[in-house]
Amino acid sequence: MLLKQNLIRTRSLTTSSKIKITKDLPAVAYKPEIVEKDKYNKWEENGLFKAELPSDKEPFSMVLPPPNVTGKLHLGHALACTIQDVIVRRKRSLGYNVLWLPGIDHAGIATQGVVEKYLQSTKGLTRADIGREQFLNEVWKWKEKYGDTICNQLKVLGCSLDWSRQIFTMDKKHTHAVNTAFIQLFNRNLIYRKKALVNWCNKLNSTVSDIEIDNIEIKEPTDRPVYGYERLIRFGQLFSFAYKVCNSEEEIVVSTTMPETMLGDTAVAVHPSDDRYSHLVGKRVIHPFRNTTIPIIADKFVDMKFGTGAVKITPAHSKVDYKIAKSHRLPSLQVIGENGLIRNTAKYDNMKKYDCREALIEALDNSGLLRSVKPHEMSLPVCSRTGDVIEYLPKEQWFLACHELNIRASELVNTGRLKIEPEKFMKNWQIWTEDDRDWCISRQLWWGHQIPAYKCSVEKDIIWIAACDENSA
Repeated sequence: MLLKQNLIRTRSLTTSSKIKITKDLPAVAYKPEIVEKDKYNKWEENGLFKAELPSDKEPFSMVLPPPNVTGKLHLGHALACTIQDVIVRRKRSLGYNVLWLPGIDHAGIATQGVVEKYLQSTKGLTRADIGREQFLNEVWKWKEKYGDTICNQLKVLGCSLDWSRQIFTMDKKHTHAVNTAFIQLFNRNLIYRKKALVNWCNKLNSTVSDIEIDNIEIKEPTDRPVYGYERLIRFGQLFSFAYKVCNSEEEIVVSTTMPETMLGDTAVAVHPSDDRYSHLVGKRVIHPFRNTTIPIIADKFVDMKFGTGAVKITPAHSKVDYKIAKSHRLPSLQVIGENGLIRNTAKYDNMKKYDCREALIEALDNSGLLRSVKPHEMSLPVCSRTGDVIEYLPKEQWFLACHELNIRASELVNTGRLKIEPEKFMKNWQIWTEDDRDWCISRQLWWGHQIPAYKCSVEKDIIWIAACDENSA
């Protein structure tokens, strides 16, 4: 009876004083929020992570690969940061003067994209609806929210970073450094402006680099969603149609996976050694939609075994054709705009590209020029950031000259002055440095570093001046 009364009294006490008893009793499991509370703050207060300056110790420095300010960290960050933290803590224990530099990347394309999605989903607005200034205010709000979250997550992980040196890639100091580097490279003629064929993403409304493109291999006719279309678009087909030779009963058949670009054809090419067409080289064919004629040229790049052995040349929408056009001094006719609509054709202007494709195929069929539509394996370039199909468009952009840089970078690895670990990636390095193309650094973004250059007119001439501000220019 006494035991029963004690149990009742204990149960009553537990109910009324639950918080007090829980606090006094030891935890039954490890609770990091209790054990680690204030520990990181004490590390920082005691300056345990700060690099000494000056110091007689041997220096060891490492930069935290800056997380994109697009959201929160994930398990991949946790793993990578843990490994880096182990490295720098060991170096400290061995007596090195260690600097582990923290920073956050403004991630121009990615951040602009996520903020645009946020505005669309929460307010039903696009950046065009609110204007550049208001949009940039929204991005800064995003940065403050998620930038602080990322830093706090790194602290929760226990990462021993020197926060006194924290960097954000859009800080004024950092922006000044970027502008200074641009101006120096411009003055050394290593940054220049030219019109060239670039990778264009309609959804981003911006150029993208080659490394931001995924080439999707399509083995058979495949329907895929495309930005701006409510219906699926079919890829993986080879369209063959005929060009009639001027003042002749002959015709020459070409094949393409992009029949809409034929509106911008400025030549038909054959191999110089192809006996089937040698008598036609120098003659002209009738363009069925432009009321004009285009030449038949000979070029060794043509694969005699592919298709009919004759190739349409569209300099404004193919990187290979762009080079051929330069060597043969062919004109370039852009028929697809930055908005994905057809242009410079009168009849088909303002049609969506793939809608125009269907109209052209029907017109070619009705005029007796369509020869076949067959399944065909192809590589479809899509933007890795948006999934949109990449357009190749002629556009005046800024480029960084890479020839000398590639030579030096290759030599450093070949001579052993620069080591790549693991060594299996040396092959990748050599492939990259053997690519002698200059790097397009232009992006049509609202969020990011603005190119510090000013367009000036001197009588009829246009010149560009690189400077930190308008007064300096």
